[in-house]
Amino acid sequence: MYKPIHRRTRVHTFIGSWVYRFISHQRMFYSIRKIIPHACIRWYHLFLAVCANVWYRFPSQELVVIGVTGTNGKTTTCHMIADMIEHAGVKVGLTSTIEFRIADTRWVNDTKQGMQGRFRLQKLLRRMVKAGCRVAVIETTSEGISQYRHWGIEYSIGVLTNLTPEHIESHGSFEQYKKAKGMLFFTLKRKKKKQFEDVIPTSIINTDSPHADYFLSIPVERRWCYGLKGGHCFATEDQCEKKCTAEITEMHFHGIECVLNGMPVNLALSGRMNVYNALAAWCVGEALDISVEDRKKALEKMTRVAGRMEKIEHNGITVVVDYAHDPAALEQVYETLSAIKVPSARLIGVFGATGGGRDHSKRPVMGKLAAAYCDAIVICNDDPYDEDPQSIMSAIESGVKEKGRHVKDETYWIIEDRRKAIKKAIEFARSGDIIALTGKGAEECIVLADGKQKWNDKNVVEELFLLCG
Repeated sequence: MYKPIHRRTRVHTFIGSWVYRFISHQRMFYSIRKIIPHACIRWYHLFLAVCANVWYRFPSQELVVIGVTGTNGKTTTCHMIADMIEHAGVKVGLTSTIEFRIADTRWVNDTKQGMQGRFRLQKLLRRMVKAGCRVAVIETTSEGISQYRHWGIEYSIGVLTNLTPEHIESHGSFEQYKKAKGMLFFTLKRKKKKQFEDVIPTSIINTDSPHADYFLSIPVERRWCYGLKGGHCFATEDQCEKKCTAEITEMHFHGIECVLNGMPVNLALSGRMNVYNALAAWCVGEALDISVEDRKKALEKMTRVAGRMEKIEHNGITVVVDYAHDPAALEQVYETLSAIKVPSARLIGVFGATGGGRDHSKRPVMGKLAAAYCDAIVICNDDPYDEDPQSIMSAIESGVKEKGRHVKDETYWIIEDRRKAIKKAIEFARSGDIIALTGKGAEECIVLADGKQKWNDKNVVEELFLLCG
């Protein structure tokens, strides 16, 4: 299926593997970072980015590149955009948290990186060019931008899904996090190649996000906005050349009926957040001159995105697997499920929080949210890395206790082993109940102090359902 690996790739892979082995141990990595000046680390990342672009001969110059950034919704939006372009008969490449796609070839992203490293990303873009792709869709993260993984990539369209606090420890402050996201939009420029002369650099901003004005202040040749009718619009009319709106007509368990910029669309994906994602993709389709019919058909054809509000049903019990790993995303999941479940059904939350020094402050907040929305809670492992799992779970428990409506070992439990935690939730559930299994989505491993272990939430749920009979 694939051509033999080029000699240059073998050399890079050999060198990179040894560098990776040296710094991959978490404690060693953080120890090294503490003693090296931040400026040196930045120059190191920039140097790698330049080398990667030169090595693979700046492949993005031969593609229309769409970057999707934001706190939540990036992956689903990327997949909607890629499906839309593919449905229009154009070869497309995609890099997202859950999948890689080059024309007709797809494979799972098991790297635990939403935005790939410099060499891997440039290599994927070069393969897209060789496969005849015209468009590349890249899930673009703040971590990736801060490490210059975006450097040298000629983005033509940038999408902001939303912005809420995340990765604060990594970036230093919310303002720095916001600025990192904003860097994507500073890169939107006209392409030099004649074949792309009709592609206009466009920023597509969710104006229901409180920080929309910052992103709309970034000079781009064309600035478009989108949001729900009656939503909180945080932009003025003169900031947007075009405003796309959506209206939800009916929301039910297996999808949403909505109107996207005047066109009725029946989405098979649940949740208000997916209307925003679909509307963002709709705007991208319009920017690329994809017909309204193709856009509608592509969105209605999409029945699932792995690990994003993904449902597994058995004997009347429904488990919803979602990647929600921060308070804003978790609340959206709980709000959606609370709204669509029958009144007699119970909502059971199973979740943990990521360790390794990531966003300590969100843990009690997530516990408080679970206590407010869920009838029962099971706190468990997520990806603790080298951090004490008990410490992480205790921080979440403090938020549950603060709400004061749950009793330990009666309506909430702390079970470190994620498999046992899921099993407990299934045993507790009765017909009609919904279990919200959040935090990992479609990830293919769980990261413990002694390294990665193979893991997939959906697979584990299906195995446990089989055992339960």
